[in-house]
Amino acid sequence: MTRFWLVRHGPTHAKTMVGWTDLPADLSDTAAISRLSAHLPADAPVISSDLSRAIATADALGPRPRLPHDRALREMHFGAWEQRAFAEIEAEAPDHIRAFWETPGDVRPPGGESWNDLSSRILGALSRLQGTAPDMIVVAHFGPILAALQSAAGITAEAVFAHRIDNLSVTSLTFGPPSQVFAINHIP
Repeated sequence: MTRFWLVRHGPTHAKTMVGWTDLPADLSDTAAISRLSAHLPADAPVISSDLSRAIATADALGPRPRLPHDRALREMHFGAWEQRAFAEIEAEAPDHIRAFWETPGDVRPPGGESWNDLSSRILGALSRLQGTAPDMIVVAHFGPILAALQSAAGITAEAVFAHRIDNLSVTSLTFGPPSQVFAINHIP
């Protein structure tokens, strides 16, 4: 059984919905990155999303075995809502965006993916990694970490959305049987 150490990438400081847009991470807080690196298992392989904010964060964790970047670990694809402010979308399509956030499941942004689409993609990626090492560091994004947490904790999408996942935080879990959650949004 693999213990996954899910790390959210460094901050982008974007104030819009950012999914597949390739924004860089601000990794200027070297003390936080050093604490994060020291908290993670030293010999665990690292894999990241193929977006530069995740790749750069993974690189900043120091010399560890690296796996190829994985497109399946990307953030949710927001389609036509990408890089737009919530308020802007709410003014145009209030029922649609409220349904997207309040009843996550099959509701999709125009041209984007639903919560269920994201969850299926992420769980498929983690399933492929399961058993390849005792510990695996996965540098990813808010949505993928929540999707993994939802599955491991056996909770609803609505319940998992109550959790914060801060930049440079660690959520640690295994997939069963039995699944276990060791830490959620831990800031070393």
